[in-house]
Amino acid sequence: MATQNLLRLPRVEAATGYKRSTIYRLIQQGEFPSPISLSESGRASAWIEDEVNTWIQKRIRESREGGSK
Repeated sequence: MATQNLLRLPRVEAATGYKRSTIYRLIQQGEFPSPISLSESGRASAWIEDEVNTWIQKRIRESREGGSK
């Protein structure tokens, strides 16, 4: 199995240009990848880098195609 890189929230914010509230709103709407839990307490989480990059590439394609989904 290939190694997956994980991104913490500040890196996801930097990559997307969105702040925490927008990222979590998009997750609730099913429009952004969900984070994974890094601890049993659930207080630490991260996003899988490939999923975030795929989401960014999809947004770029949609933007270039005139906003069609």
